[in-house]
Amino acid sequence: MSEKHIDEISGVETTGHEWDGIRELNNPMPRWWVYTFYATIVWAIGYTVVYPAWPTLTSNTKGLLGYTNRAAVTEEVAAAKKAQAVFTDRIAALPVKDILADKELTQFALSGGAAAFKVNCTPCHGSGAAGGPGYPNLNDDDWLWGGDIDAIYTTLQHGIRYTSDPETRTSEMPAFAEILKPEEIRQVAAYVVSLTGTPSNAALVEPGKAVFQANCVACHGEKAEGNRDVGAPNLADAIWLKVKGETEIAQQVAHPKHGVMPAWSARLGDTTVKELAVYVHSLGGGE
Repeated sequence: MSEKHIDEISGVETTGHEWDGIRELNNPMPRWWVYTFYATIVWAIGYTVVYPAWPTLTSNTKGLLGYTNRAAVTEEVAAAKKAQAVFTDRIAALPVKDILADKELTQFALSGGAAAFKVNCTPCHGSGAAGGPGYPNLNDDDWLWGGDIDAIYTTLQHGIRYTSDPETRTSEMPAFAEILKPEEIRQVAAYVVSLTGTPSNAALVEPGKAVFQANCVACHGEKAEGNRDVGAPNLADAIWLKVKGETEIAQQVAHPKHGVMPAWSARLGDTTVKELAVYVHSLGGGE
């Protein structure tokens, strides 16, 4: 048994341990700290008894109270839905146009639609709904299928070229590389550019107009202002979805790109789709 040793400088007893002439002072933790530590151990044991804690082979211990955060959240969500039902039930029962006639209902739909848009629509249309390359800007008043509330609702319901929905809206521009000669494609591209800008070769505009009249007016119209019944874009407003510039227009005529939008009714339900329609209509371009 080692002899008791008192440190000469501090006057504190050492533990008897020594390393290279250095001795360890025997400074135990304060009693209040030790008692607090013991209390946390007792608290932890009690917690595991009262609340779900210990894993088992198939599940976990349920605790005397049977409380779980997941169950609490589920109850809160159910309570929130019950509180919202006074509005959602009315939205579900009303035509989408009638929702706009009710100020209180419109405000609720706008909030719900904004939330649904952030979760489901921003990957393509952007957080500000300004779109991106190949994706429509929902803030302007340029609409392929119409911008009134009913048209927006129908587009959201059934999507565009969404094969899983038999009522989806479908329009498809032919690949004119199989119909027109390369020179005719350059001519019609020059004519389309001339509607809002300056083509690279003005001599191509008149023959391009003739090509347009023979092949394109059925969908885009005599004045190239489009046709919402078939989703044909307005070519005379300088707003471009898939391409921009004479070379890209010629490529689009030859080998067109076609976008796809999901049919949201099956995914989100009719009530949420109505809320989305109200929100999109409110962005500034709704008619």
